[in-house]
Amino acid sequence: MNDPQDAEPIDRPTDPTSATEGITNPAVPPRPPLPPQTGYAPPQGYVLPGAVPPHASGAATPTGPAATIPMDFAATAAPAPAPAPRRTSAGAVVGLLVAAAVVGGAAGLGGAYAGVNLFSTSASAPASGPVSVTVNDTDSVTEATGIAARTLPSVVTISASGTNGSGSGSGVILSADGYVVTNTHVVTLDGASADASIRATTSDGQVFDAEIVGTDPTYDLAVIKLDGAADLTPIEFASSADLNVGDTTAAVGAPLGLSNTVTTGIVSALNRSIAIASAAAPETPDAEDGEQQGEGDAPFYFDFGQGRTMPGSGETISIAVIQTDAAINPGNSGGALVDSEGRLIGINVAIASAGGSSGQAGSIGVGFAIPSDIVQRIAEEIIDTGAATHGLLGANVRSAASVEGSQITGAYIQEAVAGGAAEAAGLRQGDIVTAFNGVPISNATDLTAQVRAAAAGSTATVTYVRGDATEQVDVTLGALGG
Repeated sequence: MNDPQDAEPIDRPTDPTSATEGITNPAVPPRPPLPPQTGYAPPQGYVLPGAVPPHASGAATPTGPAATIPMDFAATAAPAPAPAPRRTSAGAVVGLLVAAAVVGGAAGLGGAYAGVNLFSTSASAPASGPVSVTVNDTDSVTEATGIAARTLPSVVTISASGTNGSGSGSGVILSADGYVVTNTHVVTLDGASADASIRATTSDGQVFDAEIVGTDPTYDLAVIKLDGAADLTPIEFASSADLNVGDTTAAVGAPLGLSNTVTTGIVSALNRSIAIASAAAPETPDAEDGEQQGEGDAPFYFDFGQGRTMPGSGETISIAVIQTDAAINPGNSGGALVDSEGRLIGINVAIASAGGSSGQAGSIGVGFAIPSDIVQRIAEEIIDTGAATHGLLGANVRSAASVEGSQITGAYIQEAVAGGAAEAAGLRQGDIVTAFNGVPISNATDLTAQVRAAAAGSTATVTYVRGDATEQVDVTLGALGG
């Protein structure tokens, strides 16, 4: 995890009038119309029908006061006999600590728009396959219902299988011809397989074989291509830089294999960074990948299914995240976190666990998603070149709060590596970085995550404190692994 030259995140050179398809209104006895609605409150949760049996997992549970788990995919269990009723046992969810979930919200889809237009009685279902959203009463739909109707056609359920097992997760459609973004740990079975067989199912029941276009273990993102896909519905992106704490969010995905599931919440916090112990980490991690100088192990872990245990390499990745209280559970990994208008603001990647060495694990109201601005850059690079680049600062850093005598928080530079970007920009030992491209830096993990979020060769503005003065300098970043 530690690099001889870099000690932390700072890397060193190393028409509303039309009906919506996929929505049906089951025949019901006539009933008097409800009075017109003048307002509504966002629902606490919205779960769609059409569930499949939950997937089993025997992952080891991380310990500690607040273990955080990468939204892991749900490991697939053997199907129950056809005559038997489906049931969920404790063993089916034990160890599923990492889950990806899309935060639900609908601040822009007004009640009139959603109720009158999205769910008009003229809406029709697809020629085949299940419906995406079931609406029994078109006079009482909510904001979240509108978000679901808009977002679900752009989210797929992903199944991956390899020699060591199988699992499921979620993905988000980027293009009409089938490019989909998800997590690296979904398509690699938590790092256990480099050549897993991938299939994806759309919300209306179409199933496609898929190939991996490229993976980016440094930010746990991957792009797959659905074979023979056409006329799919790409997600619309929103800029994660425009988010406010308290904004409505919605998570869309397939927790525990339950496709077309929607949960709602808010943006709980912004400018968060987490360090995650990962089996999908680069083979040769650089020092900027979260070295914390004895401050303790990272409380974020990928979930491993079917009894697999983590490899114990101690390697970590540091990533910038949006924190949300929308319910995220295993199988939501790679799914969409959207805003009140159903636009993508993040890809779900991790959840926090209350701790414990065994038992069930799932949402406790603390989930994380990779910001859409970062997702868009990395996904575009993977599609264009098969890989993504990441910045390198070229410095060994640690959290300033752990440095004796320090009176502020930030990332303390212990050494600017010779020939690195930090040295070239004039940064030196003792400087405390307090902001990177305008994002507040509170510790070494923050700095590493922000440096990695930037593209190699890009220019970043670093704010730092030297003595009693606050300064700014532009730094041309190196390339991680270059």
